[in-house]
Amino acid sequence: MGRVNDPNTPSTHDAGPGDPLAAFAALLTEEGRALLDEVRDVEPARELAAATRLRREHPAALVSAALAQARLRQRATAKFDVRDAARMFFTPDGFEQSTRTSVATYRAECFAALGVRSLADLCCGIGGDAIALARAGISVLAVDRSPLTCAVARANAEALGLAELIEVREADVTEVDTTGYDAVFVDPARRGGRGRIFDPEAYSPPLSWAVEAARKAPRAALKIAPGVPHEAVPDEAMAEWISDRGDVKEAVLWFGDDVTPGTRRATLLPTGAWIDASPAAALPDPAVRPVGRYLYEPDGAVIRSHLVAEVAEQVAGGLIDETIAYVTSDELHATDYATAYEITDQLPFNVKRLKALLREREVGVLTVKKRGSAVEPEELRRKVKPQGRNSATVFLTRVAGAPTMLIGRPAAV
Repeated sequence: MGRVNDPNTPSTHDAGPGDPLAAFAALLTEEGRALLDEVRDVEPARELAAATRLRREHPAALVSAALAQARLRQRATAKFDVRDAARMFFTPDGFEQSTRTSVATYRAECFAALGVRSLADLCCGIGGDAIALARAGISVLAVDRSPLTCAVARANAEALGLAELIEVREADVTEVDTTGYDAVFVDPARRGGRGRIFDPEAYSPPLSWAVEAARKAPRAALKIAPGVPHEAVPDEAMAEWISDRGDVKEAVLWFGDDVTPGTRRATLLPTGAWIDASPAAALPDPAVRPVGRYLYEPDGAVIRSHLVAEVAEQVAGGLIDETIAYVTSDELHATDYATAYEITDQLPFNVKRLKALLREREVGVLTVKKRGSAVEPEELRRKVKPQGRNSATVFLTRVAGAPTMLIGRPAAV
């Protein structure tokens, strides 16, 4: 991939609809970059008119590529810093599978804190993790087997001024020698032609290969799906589940002398708060008890990492049901790892009773949460038709095995 004035850069007229690599390269020419600037703020409703007008002055394939890139940049602001997204390049698959900046930055800081100064980023995609690592002062070898993906990753490194720290290499990651690097990071592809892949051995490359690559490195991290079965986690790894603003984003397996084998950790961003338990310190499941004044909803990362017992101990609570990850307590405790609600009512599941109660209390803003219930929140809202000036939260769940509605409001600690 050449720069704007590089004679090896393909002409915009070389970018045919069947050649994605040439179409992308055309975006890096002077004409392509000018066109990207021109379509940056085109709204979806005006895209057809803009395309018709621009095709009178530019090749149709280039116009289509620029408009598609503009759409991706607009979507990318949900994952990336707005200023970065405006300068970066994306592919549809690369955007979907990329790590959001907050998570990539957190992980890069972890590597830097361990003294890592060089790292092999295997299955680098469009370079989201490589960018965060480089910004943490780490020299990165970014590897992917897709020529287009590598071109995009290389363009992103250049666009953000990080080309000196990021070497992009087109290769099969299973054939790359990582000897001499301080660490290895592997992010296997977890999507196929039919969508998400849930079997770790169906990842590309398979999880078993990634684990072996990690074992050969001084330090390593493997990014995996947060729903990975705990029995699939190697004994010598520390497993970390990461959430960002309450949404569980990924799980990471850490290897190296710095980790305690078998440890499970939940990390909550953006605060960086974390809670963990080693095999020797893990607590038994909390006891089931009657619903108290307060209900605690553990963060998704806490639930995925099987650390609900540790949170229950923090708040002096127990479970409302042995199969439901809601914790209840008679006292209000401050905790980073769960959201507290004050419970005002406990009712057997009954839509008519709920509707009457909400009408009596003039509840117009109703938040519906469910765990262990087949009822869909939107379906319940349609049936109860909340109206009024007040707000409430209803939990559709089970208490000691019985379908139950718990009504309350967020509790301020």
